[in-house]
Amino acid sequence: MKTIKTYGKTFGLAALLYATAFAGAEAHVSFLDREAKQDSTILATLQVPHGCDGKATTEVRVKLPEGFVFAKPQPKAGWELEVVKGDYQKTYDNHGDKVKTGVIEVRWKNGNLSDDFYDTFVIQGKVSGVEAGTSLAFPVTQMCGETVTAWDQVAAEGGDAHGLKSPAPLLKVVAGEDHGHDHDDMAGMNMSGMGAAAPAGETVKAGDLEISGGFAKAMLPGQPVGGGFFTVKNNGKTDDRLLSVTSPVSGEVQIHEMETKDNVMRMRQLKDGIAIAAGETVKLEPGNLHLMFQKVKSPFKQGDTVPVTLTFEKAGKVDLVLQVLSAQGK
Repeated sequence: MKTIKTYGKTFGLAALLYATAFAGAEAHVSFLDREAKQDSTILATLQVPHGCDGKATTEVRVKLPEGFVFAKPQPKAGWELEVVKGDYQKTYDNHGDKVKTGVIEVRWKNGNLSDDFYDTFVIQGKVSGVEAGTSLAFPVTQMCGETVTAWDQVAAEGGDAHGLKSPAPLLKVVAGEDHGHDHDDMAGMNMSGMGAAAPAGETVKAGDLEISGGFAKAMLPGQPVGGGFFTVKNNGKTDDRLLSVTSPVSGEVQIHEMETKDNVMRMRQLKDGIAIAAGETVKLEPGNLHLMFQKVKSPFKQGDTVPVTLTFEKAGKVDLVLQVLSAQGK
């Protein structure tokens, strides 16, 4: 209970009572909302209520079932993100495009969620081609260092899931009409990197650097992270480096990189910043280098602006304004 004690005795007692009550009500990994309408785009929110035998959770892996497609996970501060792509069993329609492959597994890695606390892990996706009354199972592997807990048991048809020791989180599909939410504007971060428009925003010069095309993407209400992008051109003969970024509208701004290798997409924080070589141009864009706004005070809305301060090794501090475009970057 060392972590809880740092917040005071009163909070420690309250947290202990809450954790005890929560564990009694739900001891396994489960969905916050356990129903989803047919052919709807949803935010599937997994709840992780505790660690492994008192140990902190360091990795959460989620396998996505057939019928949950076009998945985009939400990044989490302090965690690395991996996305595994593969073939669907069927072909799905995505706004007229026939799609046969997509995300089949999501992994949040190298985190540290104390057994004293609870957290959620969110994946946006579409429930497609699934009959009402069907329950989709999302097997979860929870890792706590070398200790591994698998939440992957599924009751036989007509069986009672309450008797399972390690049940997989289930999402029950119910009948319902499509109310027009099947669009990428459900996503604050476009993980596929598709649909980015021409950059918006003013051009700023600092020494030999020219920064242009600054924009951010609109976010969902309540979403804690947002994405930002711009282009840096080094017109000089000396290398420079983007060291850090700050913004008054965000508790923290991190510099991230995304790359795909062997059908696995990884996102990691670049704590050493980004090198801007002499005579070169570096683009921060969806699906590649980008800014990650953490602890955003108010979700970015289309038409708003996001002020940021860029700190370069040689050019120093540079103020830039990002224009908030739609979630597709248009």
